[in-house]
Amino acid sequence: MDSKRGFGTGTTSTYRIRVQGHLGEDWSDRMGGMHIATAREPDGRVVTALCGSADQAALSGVLNSLFDLGFCLLSVEEVELCQGETVPSASR
Repeated sequence: MDSKRGFGTGTTSTYRIRVQGHLGEDWSDRMGGMHIATAREPDGRVVTALCGSADQAALSGVLNSLFDLGFCLLSVEEVELCQGETVPSASR
């Protein structure tokens, strides 16, 4: 994260959230309008990536919803842009 931008509750950033398992694209509205893409990793596991802009309150709401649905959180990262339909690999 760029230290000049700050990280307050009113700051909106773009996030990529990765969870283990399949979450359908029809959940986008419940997940704050984030783009949802699911793919199979080389090791065979199914991973869903959610990507979109959110402030801290909205991000917390999305993470709480994923927790309530029983998803295993793999990563949350701030990104410059979402990368369309592809699910980014865990190897970075």
